[in-house]
Amino acid sequence: MQHRGVTVWFTGLSGSGKTTISQALEAKLRAAGAKLEVLDGDIVRTNLTKGLGFSKEDRDENVRRIGFVSSLLTRNGVIVLVSAISPYRDVRDQVRARIGDFVEVYANTPVEVCEQRDVKGLYKKARSGEIKNFTGVSDPYEEPLAPEVNCETANETLDESVNKVMAKLEELGYLQPVAV
Repeated sequence: MQHRGVTVWFTGLSGSGKTTISQALEAKLRAAGAKLEVLDGDIVRTNLTKGLGFSKEDRDENVRRIGFVSSLLTRNGVIVLVSAISPYRDVRDQVRARIGDFVEVYANTPVEVCEQRDVKGLYKKARSGEIKNFTGVSDPYEEPLAPEVNCETANETLDESVNKVMAKLEELGYLQPVAV
């Protein structure tokens, strides 16, 4: 598979399917020989952005740092899969403008479904007040206005979501299957 550098930015509530779709897409792209890196929000927070909290300012800084690393990789021909809640539209738009080759994927899932999927019990802790500033409960999530891909994970299979992203990357010219 031939490809151009691009950042594929998965955004959505905790439990919406961002990481799940990203991991399935990663497997498919790696199997096709693509050069890629994955920046998952949970892993980035323990390494690149350790020490940042969950205030709006810290969340924005987290997204900016992820965006900076993504821009370096993207301009060097790497497909970057970012899975991060990134709740604020303005900073997502800033990152999009900085990177240029950017595809926003919205894991569009009702908060009720996210709560049902919550294996870590984070929503329960947030609803009881044990976790403060939890996106979708006590902190806002600003939905993308025009994402390139809208994955309605409560109504479609994982394969359907992954295929939507692959089709959009092909349509936009980021992926070109190699003729056999």
